[in-house]
Order: sequence, then C-alpha cells, then structure tokens
Amino acid sequence: MEHYLAGLQETVKKHWNEKSVCDFKGEEFTFGKLATTIEKNHIVLEKAGVKKGEKISLCAKNCARWAVSYLTINTYEGIAVPILADFHPDSISHLVDHSDSVVLYTDDEHFKALDLTKMPKVKGIIDIADYSLLYCNDEALKDAVENIDKYFAEKWPNGYTAADVDFPTDNIKDIAVINYTSGTTSAPKGVMLTNEAIAATTDFGTRYIPCSIEDNIVSMLPMAHIYGFAYEFLYPLSNGVTIYYLGKTPSPSVLIKAMQEVKPYVVITVPLVMEKIYKSSLKPVVDKPVMKVLTSIPGVNKILFKKIREKLLTTFGGNVRQFIMGGAALNPEVENFFQKIGLPYTVGYGMTEAAPLLAYQKPELFAKGSCGVAIDCTKVRIDSEDPANIAGEIQAMGPNITLGYYNAPEATANAFTEDGWLRTGDLGVMDAQGNIFIRGRSKNMILSANGQNIYPEEIEAVINSKDYVAESVVVDRATKLVALVYLDDAAIKKAGLDNETIAGIPENIRVSSNKMLPNYSQITKVEIMTEPFEKTPKMSIKRFMYK
Repeated sequence: MEHYLAGLQETVKKHWNEKSVCDFKGEEFTFGKLATTIEKNHIVLEKAGVKKGEKISLCAKNCARWAVSYLTINTYEGIAVPILADFHPDSISHLVDHSDSVVLYTDDEHFKALDLTKMPKVKGIIDIADYSLLYCNDEALKDAVENIDKYFAEKWPNGYTAADVDFPTDNIKDIAVINYTSGTTSAPKGVMLTNEAIAATTDFGTRYIPCSIEDNIVSMLPMAHIYGFAYEFLYPLSNGVTIYYLGKTPSPSVLIKAMQEVKPYVVITVPLVMEKIYKSSLKPVVDKPVMKVLTSIPGVNKILFKKIREKLLTTFGGNVRQFIMGGAALNPEVENFFQKIGLPYTVGYGMTEAAPLLAYQKPELFAKGSCGVAIDCTKVRIDSEDPANIAGEIQAMGPNITLGYYNAPEATANAFTEDGWLRTGDLGVMDAQGNIFIRGRSKNMILSANGQNIYPEEIEAVINSKDYVAESVVVDRATKLVALVYLDDAAIKKAGLDNETIAGIPENIRVSSNKMLPNYSQITKVEIMTEPFEKTPKMSIKRFMYK
C-alpha cells in the first residue's frame, strides 16, 4: 500500500502555485506556501530538540493553519494528538498531559483558558496564527522561534523549491495519530492510528470518491475528529482539491453562501444537517395540499421531484456529485423523500477506531436503510448465529483498524475478540449482498420483560418524524420506556400554536408514535427537554448523560 504522503508530495510538487488550504474569505495557502511553512516549522522543532515519535498536541478551531500545523507534525514524524476545540479547558489540559505531549499548537483564545500547571511535560505552546510562542520553558525552542528566518536561510540559501520537498514514506507501520474520541457512552480514549490506517482510508477515498485539482470542498466537520480529518482534509488534499474552512460552526446562511461560491464536488456531513434541511425547507413545500395532489400523479410527480432535486443541488453550488452522511442513521422519512427525488446520497458507517470507514456504497448502488457494504480493505462480520436475521455485534479487521488505546491496556484488550477482531459495540445484520443494517448500540439495547430486544434508535426514528420534534432519546426507567424530547421551537412559533395546544404536544407524540410501534416497544411517557441534547463532534447524542 502506498503511503498517503507519497501522493501528497507528488501533488505539492506538481501544483506548487495552486491553492491548497484556505479560510473562506480569509488566508490562503498555495501548495508551495504550505510546504514552505511546514519546512520552517520542522526547523523549529528540530532546533528545539523534539524527537521523531514524540507527541505533539493540536487544539484550535478549524482553519487553514490547523491543516498546516497537522502536516507539520505528521511530516516531521511526530505523533499528532488532535484535540477537539470545544472540549472544556480542563479536558484539553488533561489530554495534552495524558498523551505525554511535549509541544502544543493552539490559538490565543484557547491558550488563555488553559492551566499550565496541568501540562508539566510541555516545553512550549505555539500560536498557529503566526507560529509565535504563547508559552515557553525551553531556551532552545525560544531561540528557534525567534531566529527561524536566519536558520531557514542558512539551510536553504537558494530558497525552498518544489524539488526540495521530501516527505517521509518509510514509516507506514508507525503510529501517526492519537485521536481522542468523544463518544456517546464513555469518557474520551486515545485511539492509536498508524500511517497505514490513514493510507488505507485515503486510498479508498481516492478510488471510490474520485477528485482532482479541478475540485473544491467546504470543510464543516471538526478537523480533530477522524471523520472530517480523513474525508474533508487528507484524502481530498492528497488529490489536489482546494479546501475551504468555515471556522466555527456556521449559520445556515453563511454555510449556503459558502457552498454557492465554493461549489464543492462533494458534501460530507451528518444526517442531522440534511434532516434539518428537509424539515425546514422541503417538507413544508411537499406537504401543501396542491403538491400532495400533483406528486400523486404519475409523470407529473417525476417532473416535480426533478425540479426539487435540481433546486437542492443548486443551493449547494451545483457541482455536488454526492452527499455522504455518517455518524448516525438517516431518518426513514427523510430517506424516503431523498429516494423519491433521486438525490445522489449515501450513508456510510465507521468509527474513530477504523480511521474512520468500515462501510460505504456509491449512491447509485446504495440500499435504502443500510450503511453500505464493507469497504474493500476491511473485513466485517456479524457476531450472530443468523447474521441476516438476528442482530449481532458488528466486528472488523483490516489495516485501517486501530492498534488500541494509548496508555489504556485494559480498554485495548476489551476492544478486541480473542481472534483479533475489533468490537465496534454496534449491533446489526447483513444481507446476502453484504449491505449492513445497524440496529443500534449494544450498550443502548433494552431487554424487555418478555425477553424482546428493543433498540431505542428505532423508536427515536419514529418520534423524530413527528411534527414539532427536533430530537429525542428513549430510555428505560423501571422497565418502562420514556421518551426525552427536545421540541423544535422555530416550528412551533411558525405554526402560531396557542399554549393549550403546545401543552398537548407530549401526549400527541406518545399516542401517534405508539400507533406506529410494536406492542413491546410502546412509550409510556414523553418528557420535554428544555435544552438541546449534548452532542459529540459527529452530532451523536451523548446518551450516557441521559438516563
């Protein structure tokens, strides 16, 4: 398997003057500027005595310089430790220390909130805005930063050119990243991923979601999470795509403006985003009486659905070849509509421990309700006596799979079966064509009094389809199923509901949902949440917080 840095190096050399990573309406890096900045940063690390294989943390909002900083660490052969920018400052300090990082790249905003006494191993903190020092207790690092221009000129008296770029490619089995998860069921764990794991996922993207120097992409997902890291950064950049960063989570208007200007070739997102678009923009249109009549007429409905599809694609810039969703299941009502209008979408499946993909399928071959088929560098099996009909744990093996968790031998041992397969913790079935259908998390599964397996995610899909519901979580309380529901305030205000009608929403949700649910998974109560549920970066609800 070719090292992904070999592909990136070739791209850098070939497209030296083309744009690489850019902040939307802000700073831009050509591939040449990217490589030159990386080389300057290498000199600083080398002069400071940072050794190959040492850990270097990176915690900042999404931006072009986040990408430059990561590639600095990676091509220096340090072990990168990306930390989510929205973690609490105490958690950031803890993870920097837990990972044994000796340097931290961050921004001024995050630095001000950090407690230096909780990071005693760190010799310096570098501001990614200009690579100046925010903190330093090491004279060699201080000298390197203050005199970088002199040291760079001494090493490259004739200037740094495309011919000088030489990224390491003989370290494919070495650890490249320790990626701390932010899961739905537990505290963060440091997932150790090798260069080979990243190469496998980059190679898969290159072959199945082809892209080139002619393409652009808008990066919306957190770069410190493996989903955005792999599919909005490393794989497209290695193929010459220009990446535009929006910084913090954008408002819908800013996002659409960026999409229409950048004209991305693909939209990498989570189902929640597409579900919100459906509920706020598409459903109100198709639910109008006249539209219901027209869409029931053969021939006429095809024309209308085509117009809706074209309008949606135009909203996203007009160049989108496919919408790739991951991180959670797509609501069945939304999926049915996307199928009707012929939207080129697919839903993949993965996890940080798989760097990240385990399953994917091209839109034209995608089976509704599934999350694709196992990617071709990974073996996937269902731990069940009847994998096609009885849900079992999804397990995986391949070059993209983690080595385990950093400084957590017990968690590592528990993550694998005796014969070496990764335990995903997810339950699913697999049909004869290899399509994987997820039933839920094994930790979430509820066993009813009569021994029936209940998957709360399936109940939530029904609840979430109801009017005025934004999101929900189903929990087991003394063998009774209770639905925790956060309402869509904007939809309620738009409908002009009076207080009495609003007060009746919970019971309406319960009654109408139960009409669609089997007897063993009936909801006994609906509780209204006053705040949105806490989410992971891939917008999955942190279920362990709600019982």
